[in-house]
Amino acid sequence: MPSNEHSFDAIPVGPLGLIPMSNCSALGEKVNQYLVKWRHARQSEHTETLVFKGFERDTYIVNVQTPRFGTGEAKGFITESIRGYDLYIMVDVTNYSETYTVCGHTNHKSPDDHYADLKRIIAAAGGKARRITVIMPFLYESRQHRRTGRESMDCALMLQELTNMGVDNIITFDAHDPRVQNAIPLYGFETIQPAYQFVKGLCGNVPDLKLDADHTMMISPDEGATGRAVYLASVLGINIGMFYKRRDYSRIVDGRNPIIAHEFLGASVEGKDVMIIDDMISSGDSMIDVATELKQRKANRIFVVATFGLFTNGLEKFDKAVEDGVIYRVVTTNLIYQPPELLSKPYYINCDMSKYIAYIVDTLNHDSSISDLLNPYDRIKSLVERYNKERAD
Repeated sequence: MPSNEHSFDAIPVGPLGLIPMSNCSALGEKVNQYLVKWRHARQSEHTETLVFKGFERDTYIVNVQTPRFGTGEAKGFITESIRGYDLYIMVDVTNYSETYTVCGHTNHKSPDDHYADLKRIIAAAGGKARRITVIMPFLYESRQHRRTGRESMDCALMLQELTNMGVDNIITFDAHDPRVQNAIPLYGFETIQPAYQFVKGLCGNVPDLKLDADHTMMISPDEGATGRAVYLASVLGINIGMFYKRRDYSRIVDGRNPIIAHEFLGASVEGKDVMIIDDMISSGDSMIDVATELKQRKANRIFVVATFGLFTNGLEKFDKAVEDGVIYRVVTTNLIYQPPELLSKPYYINCDMSKYIAYIVDTLNHDSSISDLLNPYDRIKSLVERYNKERAD
């Protein structure tokens, strides 16, 4: 049963409709299973009334399709009625495993393709849904969040485009820079941190982890990740260190200024387990460089923790880093596509976010506050206390 019992007495905004795009189908199916289970288990005198029509169903997934013509052009259509529905559309713009054919040639779908398909489904709804919420775990173009020269502002444009199409709320996870929400100040925008799931994943897979200031330290790999590191370090009661990147601003390589060196600020890491936390692992070069620097400073085990594991250059570098003893474990979530190769790695810890998303959807459908869900402080404290007690016993 879900913990947000207060939502039971509130009238739903409308019949719940969950639309996981094909690029997010596995995660969407898990969310749907939780919703079906919880709502079947609830006993309420109001569930048979008109305002609760469609509250308890065998599935909340609304079937949609985005077929393509031979030229690569596409369309979106919804195969059932969604009039008056409270729709939640889930999309993973980073899923490169999906393909389509253009004049006989196979193309892998890019983030642009997935975003275009999302807009097609919103357009297919034709304004008939009562409310539309887009759940986009990896915010489209989130790394292009501010203008530093004569360049496009892709993420801000995306947010404005979706709200102009009728989207009421946008939910994302660990946005690269949450300030991008200033582009849509009159609309709902939530960026959620998976801090509790990280701690839960570590406690469930590392039985000898000592979460105290004497044995563990939190590391921010750059100045942008400091907020995440400070929050988790404060909740766990451990110390924090930070690296800052010296870059060569005279040239651009692969869309960014190359890193010259990593400089460390903080107390000694000698003999301590270290968690390096960031929003994403892209190529992995930065994370491995930071882990190498920490090993040179005689750190004990190094845990690489990130919300999104993109691994754009493959896993070979991480395999070697683990083999060389530089990295002990890699921790990411299932918010984006995970190749089977990654899931098979013995050093990988997968943090399942489906139950958390189901809580959020269930609560919002009743138009109730999700403030308690957004602040995991009490849940993390309780989890760590149980973990320490079990170890002591």
